[in-house]
Parts: sequence; structure tokens; C-alpha cells
Amino acid sequence: MDSQAIKKQLKIKTGVVQRLVKENGLYKKEVEQNVAKRDKFIADGAEEWDIKNAGKLVEESEKMVQDTATRLAAAVADLRVIVDGAKTREDLAEDADFLKAQEALETASA
Repeated sequence: MDSQAIKKQLKIKTGVVQRLVKENGLYKKEVEQNVAKRDKFIADGAEEWDIKNAGKLVEESEKMVQDTATRLAAAVADLRVIVDGAKTREDLAEDADFLKAQEALETASA
């Protein structure tokens, strides 16, 4: 693969990883908010329907966290393959897209 093709793949895969890291964080925050809302309903003695509905929202958010985590793991694996291949190329060692890709991998691993 030539340098241009590698750089293009680095940009695309880095964007995917960054988006999924952000998306996963938002869903985790949503789970926390929905749990707090459900717990407030329980504490306030709200109607059973409201509590049950809030519980469904928590479950749905948790499924989305799991889904984005799975997609993130796959995207990280894809990006890591490209980054590992690019490490052997001297012309990409200091390239901005390469450095951004490495940074995205570090962020995703944290």
C-alpha cells in the first residue's frame, strides 16, 4: 500500500475510533442519568408504570453501551493493524495523521 492510501485509511479509521469513544461515553452518561431518574421515581413512590418505563430506558441505554463498546473494540483492532503497518514506514513516522491515530488508540485504551 502506498503512503497516500495508508494516510487515507489512518484518517478514516481514526475518525471512527474517535466517534465511537465519544458515543460510548455519552451512552455511559445516559445510563447514569436514567438510573438516577429511576431511583428518584422509586424514592418518590411514583406509579409502577413510570418506574417500569424508567427501568426499560436503563436497559436500552446499557445495551447501547455494550454495542458501542463492541464496535469500538473492532475499530481499535482495525486501526492498530494500520498503525502497526505504518510504523515500519519512515515517510509516515512524523505524519500528522499517523500521530493522531496513535493518540486515538491511547484514548480508546484509557
